[in-house]
Amino acid sequence: MSEMLQPGATIGILGGGQLGRMLSVAASRLGFKCHIFEPGAEPPAGHVAHRVTTASYDDAAALVEFAASVDVVTYEFENIPTEALDLIEATRAIRPGRRVLAISQDRIHEKSFLNEIGLATAPWAEVTDLASLEAAIAKIGTPAILKTTRLGYDGKGQARIMAPEDAPAALAAMEGATAVLEGFVDFSAEISVIAARGLDGSVACFDPGENVHKGGILHTTTVPARISEAQRTDAILIAARILNALDYVGVMGVELFVTPKGLLVNEIAPRVHNSGHWTQAGCAVDQFEQHIRAVAGWPLGDGSRYADVEMLNLIGDDVAMVPDLAKTPRTQIHLYGKAEAKAGRKMGHVNRVL
Repeated sequence: MSEMLQPGATIGILGGGQLGRMLSVAASRLGFKCHIFEPGAEPPAGHVAHRVTTASYDDAAALVEFAASVDVVTYEFENIPTEALDLIEATRAIRPGRRVLAISQDRIHEKSFLNEIGLATAPWAEVTDLASLEAAIAKIGTPAILKTTRLGYDGKGQARIMAPEDAPAALAAMEGATAVLEGFVDFSAEISVIAARGLDGSVACFDPGENVHKGGILHTTTVPARISEAQRTDAILIAARILNALDYVGVMGVELFVTPKGLLVNEIAPRVHNSGHWTQAGCAVDQFEQHIRAVAGWPLGDGSRYADVEMLNLIGDDVAMVPDLAKTPRTQIHLYGKAEAKAGRKMGHVNRVL
């Protein structure tokens, strides 16, 4: 392939958290260098990357210098300011492309896109004020959940509405931000597909994993998911449809609800994903190497699974379990190098081969 980066090339990564850290490790195995752009000091990815630029996303000079120093740019989180992307894209390709960022940064854009390509989601309605919220509740019913359209993750920016009288308090929790009301879904499981699409349009999907959340944060992902073969096929086809509709390059996480009426798309994440960490212990090519292969223009790797795996997130004080986990057979430990354990902070994860 003419655009296939050669070993020794440098991959720029926007964001220096744990996903950037694991991308950097995967890139180094393929002979690439990684240059991290991150506003915060001492980012986890900086411990393993070739180079780190510490600057804000409104530092135009730093962004231009960063773009000039790399061969391609990718990212480990979605909420990158448009102005920063404009400066980078004037010099270097950004993979995955800008369109998916615009869609995934806004829940209304995301749900509209999914519905437009024929995929089912939970019932939803845009909310801008109390009148529109009351109208949405009348249409969708309760219980429901009100979410900010932008910047919400790990349960943040959300308020449950169990009855219509909860509406004013829920709206106040949005602090003036545009929101979306989503109807509760009667689902038996939440699954996710980690899917990849290469520069040549080829698609490779990992097996769907079954997710369990605690306090709005992913707790475990287990493969194989307890779904039928037909549901497994449908989940992979849904992920592939999304990737192809976006002309996507890279790895994407697609979260789905398993319901009596079929699979509903919950959300998409245009990056490597927490629910794909199990691939490190279950596949010859994990999600991080797969993403690097895609953005570097390499052929995608074989994503077939050779082991059953449970991934457990280590949140906050869970990191104190590490000495005992280190004694546990068939357990792979990944710590993120974060100095302080805080409530709700992802400190690491473990993959246990079942």
